[in-house]
Amino acid sequence: MDSRQRKRSGGGRLWRLCFYLACVSSTSAQLSYSVSEELNPGSVVGNIAKDLSLTAQRMVQRRLRVVSESKTQYFEVKQATGELVIKQKIDREQLCELSSACSLHLQIVLEDPLDSQRVVVDILDVNDNAPQFSTSNISLEISEAAAPATRFRLESAHDPDVGTNSLRTYHLAANDFFILNMETKSDGSKFPELVVDKPLDRETQASFRLLLTAVDGGQPEKSGSTLLLIKILDVNDNAPVFDEPVKTVKLLENVVRGTLVTKLNASDADSGNNGEISFLFSKYTPERVFNLFSVDSKSGEIRVKGDVDYEKAVKYHITVQARDGGSPAMEGSCNVIVDIIDANDNTPEVTLTSLTSPIREDSAPETVIALISARDLDSGLNGKVTLSVQPGLPFKLNSAFGMHYSLITAGNLDRETVPEYTVVIKATDAGSPPLSSQTTFVVKLSDVNDNAPTFSQPSYSVDVPENNAPSAPIAAVLATDPDLGDNARISYSILSSMVQGSPISSYVYINPENGHIYSMRSLDHEQLNAFRIEVQARDAGVPPRTANVTVHVFVVDVNDNAPVIVHPSYPKDKRLELTVPPSAGPGHLINKLVGVDADSGHNAWLFYSITPGPNAGMFRIGAHSGELRTTRKWAEEEVGSTYDIMIIIQDNGDPPKSTYVNITVTVDEKGSAIDAPASPRHTPFYHRTGMSDITLYLIISLACVSAVSFITFAVLMVRCLRHQDSGLGDSDCCCYGRHRSSRYHQRPGKDLHLQLNTDGPIRYMEVVGGPQEPHTRTYRPCYSTLSSRSDFVFMKTPMLSHNNTLNMTLSRKHLMNSACEQKPPNNDWRFTQGQRPGPSGATGGPEVAMGTGPWPQPPTEAEQLQALMAAANVSEATATLGPGTMGLSTRYSPQFTLQHVPDYRQNVYIPGSTATLTSNPQQQQATAQQAAQQALPPPQVSAQPEPPKAAQTPASKKKSTKKEKK
Repeated sequence: MDSRQRKRSGGGRLWRLCFYLACVSSTSAQLSYSVSEELNPGSVVGNIAKDLSLTAQRMVQRRLRVVSESKTQYFEVKQATGELVIKQKIDREQLCELSSACSLHLQIVLEDPLDSQRVVVDILDVNDNAPQFSTSNISLEISEAAAPATRFRLESAHDPDVGTNSLRTYHLAANDFFILNMETKSDGSKFPELVVDKPLDRETQASFRLLLTAVDGGQPEKSGSTLLLIKILDVNDNAPVFDEPVKTVKLLENVVRGTLVTKLNASDADSGNNGEISFLFSKYTPERVFNLFSVDSKSGEIRVKGDVDYEKAVKYHITVQARDGGSPAMEGSCNVIVDIIDANDNTPEVTLTSLTSPIREDSAPETVIALISARDLDSGLNGKVTLSVQPGLPFKLNSAFGMHYSLITAGNLDRETVPEYTVVIKATDAGSPPLSSQTTFVVKLSDVNDNAPTFSQPSYSVDVPENNAPSAPIAAVLATDPDLGDNARISYSILSSMVQGSPISSYVYINPENGHIYSMRSLDHEQLNAFRIEVQARDAGVPPRTANVTVHVFVVDVNDNAPVIVHPSYPKDKRLELTVPPSAGPGHLINKLVGVDADSGHNAWLFYSITPGPNAGMFRIGAHSGELRTTRKWAEEEVGSTYDIMIIIQDNGDPPKSTYVNITVTVDEKGSAIDAPASPRHTPFYHRTGMSDITLYLIISLACVSAVSFITFAVLMVRCLRHQDSGLGDSDCCCYGRHRSSRYHQRPGKDLHLQLNTDGPIRYMEVVGGPQEPHTRTYRPCYSTLSSRSDFVFMKTPMLSHNNTLNMTLSRKHLMNSACEQKPPNNDWRFTQGQRPGPSGATGGPEVAMGTGPWPQPPTEAEQLQALMAAANVSEATATLGPGTMGLSTRYSPQFTLQHVPDYRQNVYIPGSTATLTSNPQQQQATAQQAAQQALPPPQVSAQPEPPKAAQTPASKKKSTKKEKK
């Protein structure tokens, strides 16, 4: 209000000054008048005449007129009065517009004399206009980022009035964010300014509708208004915001490309481009992330575009930015953590760090051979690796630390069995399904001299024909050594031994390189039928190893000896004289010729025959028995006659050899007693009593056997009880040697014992004389308390001695069984008339019961040994010699039966009995089986020897040799 009053008082003084000047100027050349606008026509502005000091008449005379400089004549002069009046209503705003001083210039022209007078009419403003805005509303866009006190110039209202009637002020409708400020220009005009009073937020309020009013200073004041439409322009003041600033996802490795990892969501409170979001990786994202993942700029989907491998990275940190379209753009970020889930996609790796090859075959257990490491790039169970070595190898794995292992020996190594091992180490992880890999390497073994040479056979048996040439090869041995090099280089030698008092080197020698054995002399079967060679094979290792083998050399008989008559004896340069009683009928036994042949086997088979001649039909001779018999009854006139015949004794050799015996047979009663010395010279008992001598002998034998058996059993029981009482009850045998036996003391150096030799393919029994070898078990004699002779009893189970000799004895149990279970002779054991011992003229049926007839002489010790050998080796003898032989000397072939025995000393006798064996194959086989079960070892004790082929055995050869010597 103070400013308005000041302006109004200033305006009044201005009008008074103008009026004063106008009065003064009336006397000058210019007249000044003032008039308000909007006056009606005819309104008097001033009196020109008066001011010009003209009278009305004079005005007329001089023709006073008004000339206006404007096109429009706003004034005119009344001629009558000389007044300057308004001819047309004056609008100052139209005439002068916004000019503060508005005046019209007139020119008063006078004539007679011509003169002009300037008139200035000031048009005074009248408040006839209200302030007006150019538009009914004003649109204003203000950025929400406008800071407080930010000014925005608004459109000014127009008021054509001037002075006090002009625009005075503005008013703004009340609000919380804007205030109005009014500024004055240098020309005095006023304009409003919109001032931001508080921070704006488009997101809170996006627009405003405010009424702006302009008021002038007239009386009464007038105003005009307009609607101020304020639009808050969005400013990119909001960055995009993710739903989750940190997002963790899991992703299985080896997924296919294009697999969706995750989808990101972001929002922006801004609008328009400021709110349009695009997704992208941060510019600081590593290159490997760009190679593996991609993000869709619109949807925000992160997908796999490469090969995701857990072993390369277990976790990826991906920074994804959401960028709006503002300028400048604002960004929000999200940290995506991608945890890679391990898949069992990596095969375990096995690395052979170190290997020692070859290794010594005698390496101690737990010797380290190789160092092995394993790894698996997977994790967890997928990376848990287990190493294993294939079964069947003498190795094992030992875990050192972590995934490092050592391969050590787990047993004894033998290069000869396996020279090298192909070791396969397999690594298996614990994934599902498990993956595995393996590595293979070879462990070689270096040789150690740990093997002695081995001969191709446990023993060798060779047959060498007698009369061989010296230096002739007789055998060859071969030994091998599984070792290598010098450890396998073998040399042969013969160990020192004695053969019949001479060193073995005088008989044979051996090539040390190839093992061929050569003879040093010619051999004679009749002097030496068999001997042994101990060959030693020695390798060149350090220390050397040796092996021995026995070579059994059998000197094969050659038919180089002719048969010889041993019974009956007669001078060699004379004929054999025999007699036959005249009463002898056909088949009468004249005598028995016994021939022997120093040869063996088939060469010793003898055949008896009568050469053709005039007297050959009167007699016949057993081809195998040698029994000379008559073929007819003699006539009375033939008493005293003599008959000459020739007997041929021929062996079975090739070519055969023979001996001729000239015999003169005289028919004479006197010489019958001399020719039959075994015939009883007294009247037989049975002739006096009418009892058969066979029955008498049977009764006496049964009584004796019963008495002897009872006494033997009683004595054995007493002695066994005494042994038990004295602490020897666990002894396996109650029998003992008869140390007081005269025969035993008479022959201390002989010490005969049986020995079963198992060397080579042929098993045979040997009757060995002399001291028994140390550590060798043999068949030792055990004498009964009642027997006057040395009967053999087997005492212990057979065992193999160090020289491969099988020795047998029987326990006390077998002895007791043998004593208690003694059975009478079998009925199949019978004597034929020709085989029954006794005088050549003994009579009887073709077959006499066992035990009838005395021995011609007590059986020798060799015969007892031969009987025991036949019983002990009956199974092999049966297989070797065939049925009917029952353990006879091998000088007779398998076809040779007891009927062919030329001499009773060559038959098999049972000690203490007068029975001999006949050729009953069935009974012999049963007896052989029983004897084998008692004498031979059980199968579980020692290996059952293979039955040899039908051939000669050294045991039989030795037996025959000893019998011949006896």
